[in-house]
Amino acid sequence: MTDQEAGQSPLLVFDCVKALAFIGDLSMGQPTDHSPRTAWLASRLASAAGLAIANADVVREAALLRWSGCTANASGFAQVFGDDVAFRQAMLEDHPDWAEPLEALGDAGAALTPLAVTHCEVAGEVARMLGLARATETALRHIFETWDGRGLPSHLTHEAVPVPVSIVSLAGDLEIYSRVYGVDGALAKIAKRADMRYPAVLVGYAKRHAVHWLKELDCLTPAEVDAVLSTAHMRQTTSPELIADVIDLKLPWMTGFSRAVASTALAACARLTSSDEARARVYHAGLIHGIGRASVPNAVWNQPERLSESAWEKVRLVPYWTSRAGRLAGAIGEAAEVASYAYERLDGSGYFRGVRDQALGLEARVLAASVAWVALRSLRPWRAALSPNEAAQRMLDEVAKGRFDANAVDALLTDADAPVRHQVSDAPSRALLSVREIDVLKAISRGASNKEAARELVLSPSTVRTHVENIFRKLECSTRAAATLKASAMGWL
Repeated sequence: MTDQEAGQSPLLVFDCVKALAFIGDLSMGQPTDHSPRTAWLASRLASAAGLAIANADVVREAALLRWSGCTANASGFAQVFGDDVAFRQAMLEDHPDWAEPLEALGDAGAALTPLAVTHCEVAGEVARMLGLARATETALRHIFETWDGRGLPSHLTHEAVPVPVSIVSLAGDLEIYSRVYGVDGALAKIAKRADMRYPAVLVGYAKRHAVHWLKELDCLTPAEVDAVLSTAHMRQTTSPELIADVIDLKLPWMTGFSRAVASTALAACARLTSSDEARARVYHAGLIHGIGRASVPNAVWNQPERLSESAWEKVRLVPYWTSRAGRLAGAIGEAAEVASYAYERLDGSGYFRGVRDQALGLEARVLAASVAWVALRSLRPWRAALSPNEAAQRMLDEVAKGRFDANAVDALLTDADAPVRHQVSDAPSRALLSVREIDVLKAISRGASNKEAARELVLSPSTVRTHVENIFRKLECSTRAAATLKASAMGWL
C-alpha cells in the first residue's frame, strides 16, 4: 500500500472538519468542544432568524471552521504578543487585561490586520479544499468582520457583512461568555455589542432564547450535537493530508513534517505487516500525531535552550490532547489513539502515559520510531539537522538502551538515505511555478524572510521579492501561510 492508497481510505469531510475544529479550539485556549457547541448555538440562532436551509448549512460549516486559520498566524501572534495561546484565550474571554498589550503597541489595527488577513485567507482555503459551499468559503474569508465596519480584514459594514458571520460571532460569544461569566453576564456583554459587533435583531433572538438553548445543549451527547451539525457537503469524502498541513502551519520549521512522518511510518509498517488496515491506521496516525501541539505556545517550541519544568509539562501534554481527539468519530478517532503513543518508549521513559513493552503495539512502535527518525534529520531551533548516518547511529543507540523497537528501527533504516520531505509526483501542478519559484517557496514556507531566502539561494533580495510576488499571483493568494498550504497540497514541500 502506497501513501496515496493509504490516504484514499474513506475519511468523511465531517470527520476532517471536527479534527480541524479540535485543533482550532486548542489554539484559542478553549475547551475542545467549544466549536461544536458554538455551531449548535449558531444553528439555533439561524433557525430563529429564519435563514434558508442553505444559509443555515453555511452557518454550521463556518462555525466549525472559524478557527481553522489559527495555526497559520500563531507565529505572528507569538512574535507580537508573546504567548499566542494565552493572548487569544484572554481576547476571546474578554478578560480585563487582554487589551493592555494592544494599547502598548499604539496602533492595534496595524498589528492585528496582517494576522487577520492570514487567518481568513487560510480558513477560506481550507473550506475550498474540503469542497464546502462557496458561501462558506466567503464567510470564512470575512469571519472577523463586524456590523459597525470596525472588523477585519476588509471593514465591511451592515448588510455587506455575510449574515452567517454575524450569527457565528454572536453564537461564539454566547458559548464563551455563558461559560465564563454565566448566562446573565453573557447576555449583558452581548447587549453592549448590539449594532456594533452584530445587528441588534440577532441580539434580541439571543436574549429571548439563550437560557433555553443552553439548557438543551447541556443535555445533549456529542453524537446528538454532531447529528445537528453535519451538512450534505460534510457527508462527502476527502483527503486526510489537509489536517497534517494545518497542524504544521503553527511552526514554519515544521513544514511538511507530519506528511514525512506519515509516509515514513507507512513504508516501515509495510515491511512488518501485511494488514492494510494497520498500514492505513499508522499512516493516518502519522498525519495527525501533532494535533496536541496546538495547545503549546510557540515560544516554548522555539526555545533554543533546555526547557524549564513548566514548559516541559506543557509539552508532555501534547500526546494527551491527541488522545482526546480519539473521541472523534471514524478513521480520525482510530488514528488519534495510535497517534497518542508517538512519544512513548519501550522502557517506560516516554510520555504522557509512561507505558512500556507489551503495552505498545506494532503500530505505536513504528510511529514512535518514525517520529524520532524524521525529527533527527530535520532542522530545529535548538540544533542542526543530523545526517542520515548520524541519525541512524542515534536510533541504534536508542535501540541498545531499550527505548525503541529493533524491528521498527531496522525497517526505517532500510531507506536511511530517503529524503525527509514528503514528495508527490504532480507534473501538471509543478508546471504552474518555475523551478526557482519552487525553491523560493520552500525557503519562505520554512519561515525565511526575503533576505534570508536570498542568502540561502544566492539571489538578490529584489529577485526573491519578485519571485514571491509571482508565487502569490500564480497561487491566487496574498500570504505565505496560504501559499504554504496550497503548495503542501500540491506536494511541492
